Amino acid sequence: MRKLLILALKDLKLIFRDPAALILMLLAPFLITLGMGLITGRFSGSATSGISNISVAIVNQDEGELGETLVAVFESEDLADLVEPTILLTPGDARQLVEADQASAAILIPQGFSASIIPDERSGTSGEVVLIDFIANPNAPTNAGVLRSILDAFLTQVEVGRIGAEVTLSQFAQTGKLTPELAARLGEALGAQLALQSAQAQPIQLEDTTSGAAVKFDLLMYFAPGMALMFLMFAVTYGGRSLLLENRTGTLPRMLQTPTAPAHILGGKVLGIFLTAVAQLTILIGGTSLLFRLDWGQPLGVVLLILAAAFAASGWGSFIATLFKTPAQVANFGSIVMLVFGLLGGSFFDLSLLPEWVSTLSKITPNAWGLQGFTTLAGGGTLSSIGEPLLALVLMGIILFGVASIWMRRRGLAGK
Repeated sequence: MRKLLILALKDLKLIFRDPAALILMLLAPFLITLGMGLITGRFSGSATSGISNISVAIVNQDEGELGETLVAVFESEDLADLVEPTILLTPGDARQLVEADQASAAILIPQGFSASIIPDERSGTSGEVVLIDFIANPNAPTNAGVLRSILDAFLTQVEVGRIGAEVTLSQFAQTGKLTPELAARLGEALGAQLALQSAQAQPIQLEDTTSGAAVKFDLLMYFAPGMALMFLMFAVTYGGRSLLLENRTGTLPRMLQTPTAPAHILGGKVLGIFLTAVAQLTILIGGTSLLFRLDWGQPLGVVLLILAAAFAASGWGSFIATLFKTPAQVANFGSIVMLVFGLLGGSFFDLSLLPEWVSTLSKITPNAWGLQGFTTLAGGGTLSSIGEPLLALVLMGIILFGVASIWMRRRGLAGK
């Protein structure tokens, strides 16, 4: 066991003394994450950045209470950190803000909106639906989507109140206890009351159901682990390349001729790959935590995810090393795998935006499972909520190490 640890630590020191390896293992992911921090406003160290202060231009030309209620929703304290409404008088002014990229969207509440939801025979309204205009900024699709979700939630609540009033009155009318004239007057009053009550209910509430604390979505909490996991594949393929390099230079055959068991020698090499992966993830996670004040979640869960992700990635590194004959081939293929796994594993964008088969295929990568676990923890998850990613990563490592060991024996790397 002591010899195995000595061999592993020796390989770990050699990798961290290589300037080129350090650049790709640590500097590159740090710089990319730093760039994302600048984009998301996290370089200031603020812990409240991410999707917040979404600018929205609102024009209310409705004379009724529903229009005022919708404006009040966007100006409410519950959404104060999420949206930043600007109330304007004319639709043209709102459109100009969107076109000038000064607003993520514009919401135009037309005249007669309330009356179309709550018909009033005395005012001569016909009850035909008057639609709210929503103008999205194509340069801010995510922010516009958030605003659209708030608006849709409001309209859904209004419609629930209106339909509820209609159903209630129809049931009374069927009993014969209400005349059509009385039903119309009650419908106006009841419909107005229910629609307003539903509309005034908070349509969107950002809350962590595990603790009751407000949850803020942070883009950097997605990109930081994504970059760390992508460049993790470079570290493990670099370690696999060193195995072939020592075999080619004669160092490994000479070591196999010593009294040390071959299993200990190869085990030490593999353990060195694993320790390198653990060290890389630990440094990147610790560095981003200090630099951007990221909260990665439950410490024990983070440690277990680091170990599981490093184990699975090391399995890939060992397996790739057995597929090729030269260190150069391993290095070239490893770079390709790093990029492909980064794309396929969701290091650059949310996989839910892609077809379902892409999400299914991503399960072969440690990136996808690791990213799922880290983002779950960052969102307030517990150990039980990351059980699936942990199990998948451990099983992936066991399978890959098993296949790699078989190929090592066939190629003569595991025997004297």
